[in-house]
Amino acid sequence: MQSVLLLEDNPVNLKWLEMLVRRLDHAQSISFSDPAAAMDYARSHQVDLVVLDYLMPDMNGLEFIGAFRALDGAASIPLLMITAHDEKAVRYRALEAGAYDFLPKPVDAAEFLARARNMLKLRQASLRLADHAAGLRREVELATREIRERERETVMALVKAAGYRDYETGTHIARVGQYAFLIAKGLQLSAQDQALMLDAAAMHDIGKVGIPDHILRKPGRLDEDEMQIMRQHPSLGYELLKGSSSRLLQAGATIALGHHEKYDGSGYPQGLRGQDIPLFGRIVALADVFDALTSERPYKKPWSLDEAAAYLHDQRGLHFDPQCVDVFLAAWPEVLAIRQRFADEPMPPAHSAPQPDSAAAPFQAG
Repeated sequence: MQSVLLLEDNPVNLKWLEMLVRRLDHAQSISFSDPAAAMDYARSHQVDLVVLDYLMPDMNGLEFIGAFRALDGAASIPLLMITAHDEKAVRYRALEAGAYDFLPKPVDAAEFLARARNMLKLRQASLRLADHAAGLRREVELATREIRERERETVMALVKAAGYRDYETGTHIARVGQYAFLIAKGLQLSAQDQALMLDAAAMHDIGKVGIPDHILRKPGRLDEDEMQIMRQHPSLGYELLKGSSSRLLQAGATIALGHHEKYDGSGYPQGLRGQDIPLFGRIVALADVFDALTSERPYKKPWSLDEAAAYLHDQRGLHFDPQCVDVFLAAWPEVLAIRQRFADEPMPPAHSAPQPDSAAAPFQAG
């Protein structure tokens, strides 16, 4: 049943319009003589056609059209205005305000029924089109989510494959993503960017797939030549991921290239300083180092949380973006919860332990 809102302050004319609406198929009228009451009704109810007179007390037809069109979802609802034959200027202004058509006074029954039927059919077609468009949007959103999930699964498989060659654990990758998400949230990045950070941070060391095993898994300290090769992994990761149309891979490329840069410009591979380092790289730099400090590895014992927090504070503005440090330390209870949720299994003793690349004394982070 379609709903026709009638607005006419003359009781006789209103009764005439109500009688005409009853002759329309599958239509019912809601009648008002007061524009304010009609507007209140339209705010909370769906209507399919509005029929109104121009001359009314308190609010004329033009004013009503302007207020009605401003309502949520009312921009495309057909509106039929009743005017006198000689009110051409009013008609022009009504068209500009959003009226669809006009009826002259006195209202002719045949003309009213023909125009009202056409407008109600137009309304039905508009609603069907909107429903179809909404259905298509839902299908596209579902397909997009499926593509993104497959993309994420592929990326994580590649990250896992890279991790098999290195000392890093799957929980390290998970914690770095969670810490990076926590920092992004504290910096009040958009929800979309926070979610992107959670997944893209996992790719920070993906360039290590291009580092030879004899360097990546060398037991003992790397010499200077070997260290130079190890320090190529940010650029290798960037080259591996860049050029993709995927926003996830683009973010991963940015993170891979920037997560060993330092806020004071002493990092690598580009020696960027401060805000010149992409924000995603600055975030993951802190997340990665903190987890390296507080994690056990075959070649080192974990730092205590107090020692790690003190190091972050000391390196504020040197190694790390000051804002990143501040929001991370301010979210300390959540940091502890992440550590507990993604805790490592106890690490067995190792006779031949792989060594990470140099990051910042007194420790090394991959």
